[in-house]
Amino acid sequence: MPEIPTPYTAGKTAPKKSAEDLRTRIPGWGADLDPADRPAYPREQPGIQTGAHWDFPDRQPEKWPRERSVEHAFLTPVFGTSTPPKGVSGAIRKYAYKYSEGRAAHWLLLIAADRVDAWEHHLRSFATLRPDNPITETGVLSEFSRHGVGSRFGKKRADLSHQWIDPIIAGAPWALAGLGAVATLRTVRKHRAA
Repeated sequence: MPEIPTPYTAGKTAPKKSAEDLRTRIPGWGADLDPADRPAYPREQPGIQTGAHWDFPDRQPEKWPRERSVEHAFLTPVFGTSTPPKGVSGAIRKYAYKYSEGRAAHWLLLIAADRVDAWEHHLRSFATLRPDNPITETGVLSEFSRHGVGSRFGKKRADLSHQWIDPIIAGAPWALAGLGAVATLRTVRKHRAA
C-alpha cells in the first residue's frame, strides 16, 4: 500500500522536523512536552492497546460526488450522507469548497447556502397540504405566552444587542414574500380583466 499523507492512521507518525529546530523557530513551541504541564497526561498512556484492527480506516463509499476541502489530499474516511447537496443551495455549497477553509469567503458562502436551503424548503412546503406557518414556527407566539419580553430586562442577556433586528431578519422575508404574492395576484387579475 502506498504511503498516505494523512492524519488518519492507527499509529503516530514521526515528525518531519526535530523538536530543537521547531523550538528555535517558533516561540513557545513544545511548552506541553513535559507531562507535568499537560492536564490530560494521566489519560495519555503511550503503548496502550487500542484494539484498532486497521492501519488506515475503511473508506465509506461515495454515493454522489462529495465536496472536498482544498486543504486535504482526499475525502475523510467517514462523512455525513443525510443531506446531499441539491438545487441552488447545493451549487453554492460546492462553490464554497473552491476556497480554503481559512478564508471568510468559504464560510460566508456556506452560511448563504444554508439560508438559500431554508427558503428552498419553505417554497417546497407550499406545494404540500401543510405549508410552513411563519407565525407558529418562528416562536413569535411564545414571546407573549412564555414571558419572552419580560425575560429580556434586568437579566444581562447577551442577545439584547441584536434584539431589535431579530424581527426584521425573521419576519421581513415572509412579509416580502406575502407582498410579492399579493402583487402577483393583482397583476394576474388585471390581465384577466383586460
